[in-house]
Amino acid sequence: MRPIPIAASLALILAIAAPARAEAPVAAPEVSAAVADSQRSAAERSRDQYRHPVETLGFFGVRADQTLVEFNPGGGWYSKILAPMLAAKGHYIALTEPDPKYLASANKLIAAGGPRWHGAVAVALDPASGSSGVPDGSADVVLTFRNVHNLIMAGDATAAGAFRAFYRMLKPGGVLGVVDHHLPETMDSALERQSGYIKRSTVIRFAEAAGFRLVGESAINANPADTHAWPHGVWTLPPSLDLGEQDRAKYLAIGESDRMTLKFVKPAM
Repeated sequence: MRPIPIAASLALILAIAAPARAEAPVAAPEVSAAVADSQRSAAERSRDQYRHPVETLGFFGVRADQTLVEFNPGGGWYSKILAPMLAAKGHYIALTEPDPKYLASANKLIAAGGPRWHGAVAVALDPASGSSGVPDGSADVVLTFRNVHNLIMAGDATAAGAFRAFYRMLKPGGVLGVVDHHLPETMDSALERQSGYIKRSTVIRFAEAAGFRLVGESAINANPADTHAWPHGVWTLPPSLDLGEQDRAKYLAIGESDRMTLKFVKPAM
């Protein structure tokens, strides 16, 4: 038997060990239907070109029969897709930061959803203890969209506690999906504390410390036109457009930020 060259052997090992990339994930039919829902406003739909909800949710393996936790839903852009889709067969849980105002905001969002959001609830995260109002081992999927940078900016202890809580609430084999503003590895890490951008390696470090394993990543939400170096950080770009009318056309042409899309799993017992 002919020996395999060392270089070829190393390439094979790296290919096996590396997380899979999925550039064209297939979404469950109910995800496509939820994104196409006529109840979504024109303003919400206009951002699909930047956020790619069908492809993103497909990449994370989201289905209508799951218990799904969304961390910090904010204004509810993703919630308005997810909560109605999960109402019949699944369970939508909004997980907020511990400040009561965030929990109140999430409850207001759920109330506004009416019967279409049947069964949706909001609970709080306690990063200090690495726990939350979500029962341990109950969730199929935890999703966080552009929130990890806020955890990092709040301090390493807060970020670490949040990832521990995510891990606790997931079932063995459950998925943690992370989308966030991507800071290239070659740029100064100090920017993570002020720009809204964070490094891929930073997210992976916190996730792996909590027990997660990276199983996939995608360029679905990447934006090569984003240089990652703006006067007001990521908030210079749309939708925030912090500089107002200054260079507005330029920033609109660039679009929303360059984002990483990472898929982690809680290893099966």
